[in-house]
Amino acid sequence: MSDNPLGGVTEYVDQYSPDLLYPMPRQVGRGSLGIGDELPFSGVDIWNAYELSWLNEKGRPVVAIGEFQFPVTSANIVESKSLKLYLNSLNGMKYGSVEVVESLVKGDLERVCGSEVDVRFTPVALVTIPAASTLPGVCIDELDVQVSAYEVEPTLLENSTQAGNEVAETLHSHLLKSNCPVTGQPDWASVLVGYRGDKIRHEALLKYLISYRDHDEFHEHCAERIFIDVLHYCRPTALTVYARYTRRGGLDINPFRSNFETPPQNFRLCRQ
Repeated sequence: MSDNPLGGVTEYVDQYSPDLLYPMPRQVGRGSLGIGDELPFSGVDIWNAYELSWLNEKGRPVVAIGEFQFPVTSANIVESKSLKLYLNSLNGMKYGSVEVVESLVKGDLERVCGSEVDVRFTPVALVTIPAASTLPGVCIDELDVQVSAYEVEPTLLENSTQAGNEVAETLHSHLLKSNCPVTGQPDWASVLVGYRGDKIRHEALLKYLISYRDHDEFHEHCAERIFIDVLHYCRPTALTVYARYTRRGGLDINPFRSNFETPPQNFRLCRQ
């Protein structure tokens, strides 16, 4: 990350600047997990943008909420600070309609990511947001565990299954924390693990998730690391990992990875 300019002081630009978008190859993170061209999962990264504005043709500001969906098959992800700076560069620009801005942003993101990206902008006056949702399944956060590992320790999952006790269950935790490898700032998340297979000891899974606390990695790669580690050590026949991160810079990022389910509808947790 030493060549990445986004970890330092950046200038606020309010004139359209697509060159602010900074691509990060997915394979950089996946290579360390032994993931090649054939992905062991499908899924999507769902981003929500809450600081999004431009001017209409008469100069009156338009304020909207944006949703972006990046497929896991894209060659690159967009570094989140660079997306914030890019969206800020729309603030002083005049556009004739929401659709014009959507199309512009969609084209820029697709060029950076190397794949199709779903982009939806909704003016705030037209947004209807239901009450905060909760993750399905059993919350494991109150288990009485002794914790000493705060840097990713996948061997905490070793021998954590009960052979012959096959279950289908959904577990979740609100204790996931990692750090941005660019800025060093903390990233907070709730994470769901749904699986079919030999029952996983809940205490072992919780201690493993807590071990991300001092780990430096992007949201998307954290979700994929969790998926690969659970798949390797627990060997479920079906697995889903879904992380809902809290927002920083007006953006929240929500990676979904599964080898048997399709992505759920976008929703908000109470911390989002």
